[in-house]
Amino acid sequence: MHRPQTMTLENGTKAPLPFSADEYDRRLKGLRQIMDRQGLDAVLLTSMHNIAYYTGFLYCSFGRPYAAVVTATASTTVSAGIDAGQPWRRCHGDNIIYTDWQRGNYFRAIKSILSAPKRLGVENDHLVLATRDALLEHLSGVELVDIANDTMAQRMVKSDAEIALITAGANTADIGGEAIRDAIRVGTREVDVAMAGRDAMEIEIARRFPDSEIRDSWVWFQSGLNTDGAHNPVTCRALAAGDLLSLNTFPMISGYYTALERSLFLGEPDAATLKAWEANVAVHRRGLEMIKPGVSCAEITLALNAMFEDLGYLQYRSFGYGHSFGVLSHYYGREAGLELREDIDTVLEPNMVISMEPMITIPEGEPGAGGYREHDILVVTEEGATNITGFPFGPEHNIIAA
Repeated sequence: MHRPQTMTLENGTKAPLPFSADEYDRRLKGLRQIMDRQGLDAVLLTSMHNIAYYTGFLYCSFGRPYAAVVTATASTTVSAGIDAGQPWRRCHGDNIIYTDWQRGNYFRAIKSILSAPKRLGVENDHLVLATRDALLEHLSGVELVDIANDTMAQRMVKSDAEIALITAGANTADIGGEAIRDAIRVGTREVDVAMAGRDAMEIEIARRFPDSEIRDSWVWFQSGLNTDGAHNPVTCRALAAGDLLSLNTFPMISGYYTALERSLFLGEPDAATLKAWEANVAVHRRGLEMIKPGVSCAEITLALNAMFEDLGYLQYRSFGYGHSFGVLSHYYGREAGLELREDIDTVLEPNMVISMEPMITIPEGEPGAGGYREHDILVVTEEGATNITGFPFGPEHNIIAA
């Protein structure tokens, strides 16, 4: 039996993608402008976020490498045989499959598309050393040029189509939040509350996007000591009266991540808890006011630091005040050039999408112990910003009767 190194499998018909063909062509045009500026013959994308951004295909790695090869005239996803025809159905452009019959077929598939490039754009923030070495071996004489920051800069400014999808995601996060708030009871486990929120969001995603792949939405619902970290996993801890709670919903729609995060309290909060919570809410409100075009990430950060210091809580701040939204997730992707941190000088501009999410963590044993955070998503406009998060925040809304 002849076992090919590569193959094609156009099985079935092309599926509807998250965006129109014109939208993907617009993105590829931007990538080709990067290629022209850098003097590149082609680009090899390997990250989940960039492959999804430029082709619509969101891969499941499971230990196998994937790629999208973009030249001046074509875009081709490179996928593993285990996925059969799905990558072709779910991508804008062409697809080639590498088989498992022989080690190195992934690189042979790439070479079959590229021939003999002299300068090849790659993502240094994703390309591991073993893959880099193999590329240099298979593409003799090629120069690998980093384009990670250029592609990130392109992704940071969203199209109207992206903003519409992100807004739908924020609406879905609100629905998950409502389901969580309704499920909170003394004695209920964190995991049971989390499942209520996740189920509500997946039902809503299926309603709004019936042609999409339903995957990857999740909830982190934390209580008591488990609120101290923003990304602490769900546990089987049972809720008790007097618990500080943290609601975190994360719907994923075709690789696009959105989030809702809120502090709540089960029963009546003590004075120290209420004071810390109200301080975080005050900083949150001020941060929402500051998000507008022409303001830098560092400028916002320093102003909110000063406010926390005046309130007596700066020493409890645990991370930056917000970040970009788009094709990203907790296990892939990040638009690190658009984060509200002291060391980021990016100036906000229209069609950027960014969160405001102050958090303080007071250690166990101190008055008001626990983690407090609020989180809204804003779309920067020509004149200011539009808040696309609707779930209310603060003690006046989120104290739950025990």
